[in-house]
Amino acid sequence: MPDQYKASTFTRYRRAAANHLASTLAVASTVIVIAPLIAIFAYLIFKGASSLNLNFFTKIPAPVGETGGGMANAIVGSGVLLIIASALGVPIGIAAGIFLSEYGRGSKLANMVRFTADVLNGVPSIVMGIAAYSLVVMPQKHFSALAGGVALGIMMIPTITRTTEEMLLMVPNVIREAALGLGVPNWRSVLSITLKTASPGVITGCMLAFARVAGETAPLLFTAFGSTFWSTNLNEPIAALPLQIYVYAISPYDEWHRLAWAGALVLILLIVISVSLVRYVTTRGVLKGAN
Repeated sequence: MPDQYKASTFTRYRRAAANHLASTLAVASTVIVIAPLIAIFAYLIFKGASSLNLNFFTKIPAPVGETGGGMANAIVGSGVLLIIASALGVPIGIAAGIFLSEYGRGSKLANMVRFTADVLNGVPSIVMGIAAYSLVVMPQKHFSALAGGVALGIMMIPTITRTTEEMLLMVPNVIREAALGLGVPNWRSVLSITLKTASPGVITGCMLAFARVAGETAPLLFTAFGSTFWSTNLNEPIAALPLQIYVYAISPYDEWHRLAWAGALVLILLIVISVSLVRYVTTRGVLKGAN
């Protein structure tokens, strides 16, 4: 009996030690992942917060050699480009994901689409910019906001496609079978039941793609090109925050460097706020549905 007691005590202590070790490693891993983001965000606040004022959000860039000015046109331009990219990338990406998950299982076409999406996910953004330059800019014979939006939209498609597929595959088959058993057409079951059930994960994938392209600069160099003036015309060059930050960062002027830090801070804040709002709305929708 004493030997059994000692053995059970040793086992209990060993399991407790293993549990504490695993918890410590998990917390340490979380800190390692979050620490770079916190460090970057803190440094951006330190370098850029002092340059944020009303002029930054309401004025266009000042001429070379003059102080002041802002990035209002770049903020608006980024919004226009991201709206175009989302209008192109989100529907196509979700539709491709639905096809891979619901209609193309095991088919050669689905395998080809899946392989293409995986390859596109690893293609450098500058290559996407060159492709959009050939597809849109060359036929138009000029840079434009439309070309920039197309470049960013193409970059969004593979991420949304693969995320949508994975989220739909996680929906239990009994849900599909129940809908079909009630006489619901397959297409209606996919759109109204399967896709709705997986909507939180699908929306998360869309926001990941959105956040990825929001800070891209290389594709816009070949497409949107940038502008120092107000412009919302889709057929003309347009300013964008990443482009403006890039131009200011490589300039020899301290005033422009200061504005570049402020622009980087605003870009990060806009991405964080937009993703947080969508996640909040999505979470509330799921909770209401559950209630």
